[in-house]
Amino acid sequence: MTSTTTLTAGLPVAHREGLLRHAREVSFAAGVRLFEEGRRADRFWIVRTGTVALDLRVPGHRAAVIESLGHGELIGWSWHYPPCMWHLGAETTSPVRAWEFDAEAVRALCAEDPEFGRVIAVWVGRVVAQRLHATRVRLLDLYAPYGSGSR
Repeated sequence: MTSTTTLTAGLPVAHREGLLRHAREVSFAAGVRLFEEGRRADRFWIVRTGTVALDLRVPGHRAAVIESLGHGELIGWSWHYPPCMWHLGAETTSPVRAWEFDAEAVRALCAEDPEFGRVIAVWVGRVVAQRLHATRVRLLDLYAPYGSGSR
């Protein structure tokens, strides 16, 4: 099953190439915290290789892993919507190679080119919807008396 939230499925070629012109290649070892819930979201990543776990703090419990993201997937959407604060946390679960983007620079590109901005907004919106669904299902699995019933 192909996700509509990956870079290749989520963005038309011209807009994908336009975005990637502003990328910088980065690498992270396994176990690196990329960001923490509630902190300022000033960058985002697209995974090239490896995996990143998204997690959510749950009072009185360990952080709940919501989803594991891999090749082509967007790490972070909070940078796109004010007040630009992370809604989840993220940690690498294997060595990761990724493209990193400066959020302020990409928001400026979106403002300069309304069509590019619309395409990015639709893509990021799809990611948000998918992540909210994954969060709901995972929390029901962990904490509801009978789980989510989605298995």
